[in-house]
Amino acid sequence: MKLKQDQFEKLYQTHYPKVMRLCMGYVKGEVDLAKDLAQEVFIKVWENLGSFRNESAVGTWIYRITVNTCLVQIRMKRSSQDNLAIDQLRASEEVAGYDYEKHLKRLYACINKLDPTAKGIILLELEGLRQKEIAAVMGLSHEAVRVRIHRIKNKLTKCVQDDKL
Repeated sequence: MKLKQDQFEKLYQTHYPKVMRLCMGYVKGEVDLAKDLAQEVFIKVWENLGSFRNESAVGTWIYRITVNTCLVQIRMKRSSQDNLAIDQLRASEEVAGYDYEKHLKRLYACINKLDPTAKGIILLELEGLRQKEIAAVMGLSHEAVRVRIHRIKNKLTKCVQDDKL
């Protein structure tokens, strides 16, 4: 039991920030809801840690649990799309008159317009996961993920540019 607890604590400390950011992306910046979802993810990790078969990296497994948990939440709560609370994301910075925070808000508003699968793919891409890992998490082929990322980036670029004031 102590070994499982130590293993879980290490996984929690390693993956919680990424899980939280991923949840934040899915719930449009609702911090309390994202914390609840992250907690639910780690409850599932704890409950299923003994049955993890090492068929993929443990991080990929945790991301898959996160995506599934968030998708269930989205299905349960189809609310209007609000702007993402950027202050809860990475610290913003302003460079030479460029309003980074405003640009980031537009980007996440555009991400929130995507269908759940595309949203999951791009959020995992923004987390820095390799495309093969994204494919494993999303249950798609590597080629399909590669093509979708390209299309999603084009769509987001157009959306952000169209939303410029």
